[in-house]
Amino acid sequence: AVRMNSQRQQQAKPAVPASSSSSCSSSQQPQQQQAGKQPRAWMDADFRRQLSAQRERVEDAFEFEGRKVGRGSYGQVFKTKPRSCADASAGDYALKQIEGSGLSMSACREIALLRELKHPNVISLKQVYLAHETRQIWLLFDYAEHDLWRMINFHASAKKCNSQVSLPPNFTKSIMHQILCGIHYLHSNWVLHRDLKPANILVMGATSPERGRVKIADLGLARLFHQPLTPLTEIDPVVVTFWYRAPELLLGARHYTKAIDLWAIGCIMAELITDKPLFYCKQEEDIKTSSPYNRDQLERIFSVMGFPSQQDWRDLPHLPKYGDLVRNFGTGQQYARFSLGRHMSRSFGMSETSSEFRLLSRLLAMDPLRRPSAREALED
Repeated sequence: AVRMNSQRQQQAKPAVPASSSSSCSSSQQPQQQQAGKQPRAWMDADFRRQLSAQRERVEDAFEFEGRKVGRGSYGQVFKTKPRSCADASAGDYALKQIEGSGLSMSACREIALLRELKHPNVISLKQVYLAHETRQIWLLFDYAEHDLWRMINFHASAKKCNSQVSLPPNFTKSIMHQILCGIHYLHSNWVLHRDLKPANILVMGATSPERGRVKIADLGLARLFHQPLTPLTEIDPVVVTFWYRAPELLLGARHYTKAIDLWAIGCIMAELITDKPLFYCKQEEDIKTSSPYNRDQLERIFSVMGFPSQQDWRDLPHLPKYGDLVRNFGTGQQYARFSLGRHMSRSFGMSETSSEFRLLSRLLAMDPLRRPSAREALED
């Protein structure tokens, strides 16, 4: 009983004022310690400064201000020479600035693939520069003076002005052979380019030791297709520029093969022959829209190729956008009189029995299973 009374008296005692002062002092003590404490260094400061001094900056290595020559899908391109090079006749380089800050998915793909790929007809990545202050990425390539898009436009303009432009014999054959060699190399290494078009096919100029060499460039949309973990369309629902996009892509195919690159090569071949895009269609919407289906582009393809029948393309009814196709075009009877052979012979005088037309018609087969591989096209 005495013990219980003593416990009650202790519980009933008022708080001692000194305890508040002690708590106050205890709360001030960490603040005083933090105020006098130096911030924690995650890296040796001297080592960090030394490392930054050793890292070569792109501005110090190259002169490129005011030398912009073009732009790609994901960045600007500059013509440049090394600052340390005293020889004025030394080779030029192309410096590609990736837009945005940090490593985008397309930049990661392009860098990772080009560091591994080595072929005379695929652009060679010389160096990668990272600007840590601005978080920008610069890619260094050999400079190519021409691309097919500019060359085709030049010849088209000359024809409109009735100017005679002489081309080397077998010019188109040489260009096509080199494109197919480069694509055969990529496909043999399980790489889909997925953005083949004339602007991405470079040609080395007269000042280069590789004069006339074709280089496949811009691998920002390229991807490995060997045993993908997910369907290719889950990460990139829309690939390939409209005029060069295969019909299975326009109809929403979730699984596609290297045949999409061969269709694009067929479009490039037709453009080399005719000086104009075969499936030109004015696009009012953004080419990067998330929906692959485009009625206007399909209508342009059918007005050249004709409407595909189920006998010609067995998997057509199984494509995701087949319902939209039937709703917009019905059975396609209005395109019964159109065909690639009739279009090329009437508009451009190409014989349907020529070897050029035979290759073109195989590359532009509506059914992707009927298109040849790059190796088979080289043997044709």
